[in-house]
Amino acid sequence: MKRSLLPFLLVVMLFPTTSFPNDKGKVDWMKFNEGVAEAKKTGKKVMIDVYTDWCGWCKKMDKDTYDDPTVANYLNKNYVAIKLNAESPTTILYRGKSYTERELAASFNVTGYPSVIFLQHDGEPITVYPGYANAKDFQVVLSYLADDHYKTTSFQGYAGAKK
Repeated sequence: MKRSLLPFLLVVMLFPTTSFPNDKGKVDWMKFNEGVAEAKKTGKKVMIDVYTDWCGWCKKMDKDTYDDPTVANYLNKNYVAIKLNAESPTTILYRGKSYTERELAASFNVTGYPSVIFLQHDGEPITVYPGYANAKDFQVVLSYLADDHYKTTSFQGYAGAKK
């Protein structure tokens, strides 16, 4: 007996995507000022992806790492994710001081792209992770920092135990 595709097509057309909180497979990127405010409110750590428009490795990290559903869902659950253009003259506020995005990146000694700045929920710096990381390696970095392992264990020790 041949089944009709009509019921299936109607469901797909009426409900093209189903999303569940923190299970969308896409990072919920925020602008800097709103992200910092959200972190203070929620107590989540902040992850700032520092990029430039011309950076090929930044685009690769967007595609291979941030678009990975496991990474994206973990970020959404445990961090406030912010994009920061290291060449932008857009003014932002950090710890009571006004910066351009370019100035803020420089204040963290970011000289290569991509780089990722990690902050406590109150804006206190944790570390800067320079360069590209694939999804698997970046997931280790994210869990190391989110779960405060950096306070008691070296990254090499933690990463070695994860392999």
